[in-house]
Amino acid sequence: MITLEKISKQMKGRRLFENVTFTFNTHCRYGLTGPNGSGKSTLLKIIMGLEPQTTGTVTLPKKVGFLKQRIEDFKDCTVLDTVIMGNARLWKAMAEREELYEEEMTDAIGMRLGEIEEIIAEEDGYTADVEAEALLIGMNIGKELHSKKMHEIPTDRQFRALLCQALFGKPEALLLDEPTNHLDLDSISWLEGFLHNYTGTLVVVSHDRHFLNSICTHIADIDYETIITYPGNYDMMLVTKTAVRERLEADNKAKEKKISQLKDFVAKFGAGTRASQVQSRVREINRLQPQELKKSNIQRPYVRFPVPEKQSGQVAFKVENITKRYDEVVFQNFSCEILRGDKIAVIGNNGRGKTTFLKMLVGLLPPDSGKITVGHAVDIGYFPQNHGEVLNKHTKETAFDWLKSKKEVIFDQEVRGVLGKMLFGGDDAFKELPGLSGGEAARLILGGLMLIGPNTLVFDEPNNHLDLEAVSALAWGLEDFKGTTIVASHDRELINGFATKIIAFEADGIYVHQGPLEEYLERKKSSAHP
Repeated sequence: MITLEKISKQMKGRRLFENVTFTFNTHCRYGLTGPNGSGKSTLLKIIMGLEPQTTGTVTLPKKVGFLKQRIEDFKDCTVLDTVIMGNARLWKAMAEREELYEEEMTDAIGMRLGEIEEIIAEEDGYTADVEAEALLIGMNIGKELHSKKMHEIPTDRQFRALLCQALFGKPEALLLDEPTNHLDLDSISWLEGFLHNYTGTLVVVSHDRHFLNSICTHIADIDYETIITYPGNYDMMLVTKTAVRERLEADNKAKEKKISQLKDFVAKFGAGTRASQVQSRVREINRLQPQELKKSNIQRPYVRFPVPEKQSGQVAFKVENITKRYDEVVFQNFSCEILRGDKIAVIGNNGRGKTTFLKMLVGLLPPDSGKITVGHAVDIGYFPQNHGEVLNKHTKETAFDWLKSKKEVIFDQEVRGVLGKMLFGGDDAFKELPGLSGGEAARLILGGLMLIGPNTLVFDEPNNHLDLEAVSALAWGLEDFKGTTIVASHDRELINGFATKIIAFEADGIYVHQGPLEEYLERKKSSAHP
């Protein structure tokens, strides 16, 4: 159980929480939700004592697992040791035992070693290696990497090791901030299974809607400067929250209509002989004053890519026997055809070549051998994983100016319209590019593509910095798009929302499946490959 008592937090003059009292109960799995900037990560840091609150207190169980984000803190530790460090009491005891064994044995040291062995036994230290290895294997980190230093393994594997660290040691509470960020689909499925069997208190922040819907028993939504809990998963919360808001707004409208009628009566008879009736109406007006509704955090951008003015040829891309090597072969002799109107999700573990493949399609990387032929009249709109490839973060150019530069002839009103759809209201339109958050940068790039209207979209992990509602809006926009769509992503909600074809970068090759993601995963599970 985690208890917050009268927690308040202000940052940069902005109030995130005000006198929040809330309990995260044992045996419950909470999705902590709210738009980018609402304070989700800040609240987790406050709970862990890594960030001071303005007022209030936090009560925690003795053993809490927390997903750390700084891989550099563990760069010289072995992968296995990094995981075991998740149990601080056990790790401290094991480290002290190693130090004492290097000293000359005395009665005092012998006594202390006996105490340490008791601690290690209490913390299941004699099976720690086995538990840590099981977690690592579940995260697709093979045994051959367990004894390596953290800096010697790929970056995404390092983040997975930190996730294993948070899960290690049977913590009574788990705080996970974006745990699926560096996971492939298989690892996400494994994590879902692990969390379903977890019996402590879980609080998770995630932009993966499918993940939240799969694991959550409750949603703790940061809104109206407090935390509101809803039973069920994210989709259930959204239905309930929207219904409550709509009911309050309808009640206010009904009250306003009634007040208007009463005011007409008062104005008509106020100076007449019906004083008692007038006073009764005045009291009724005071009683019916509408409830002041604070602004809700439900904000969804409007993502719609225009119908392309010019269609491409029937074959958008012809890929013939392409091979690419870096230190090792990424893929070789891969061929496929991408047809006009295809809705393709590119999936696979990090490091398998998805980004390389997309950069080859858009002409930013050449294949080592083979060739890619771009079809007739294909007009590509590219969304890179690294926003800096299209947004110059070393300039004072504003969002408005950047967007206006995307089209030769355009009225300011059209630019403001697109910015409004992407949630850049008021002065936000004139934010300078270096000051944009990851989510704002992603929405701005999407706005630019909406403005220029290409007939072929090639997106590399566009959902990485988008909040849940923005990802849903993007999925609808991609599904509605009348051109060709190729998107690399690990987000199943996004993929399920638009994709009718899968290109899967697997360990034993690249597979093309005509059909949705769930069908591909089922066929992959039941046989070698589709």
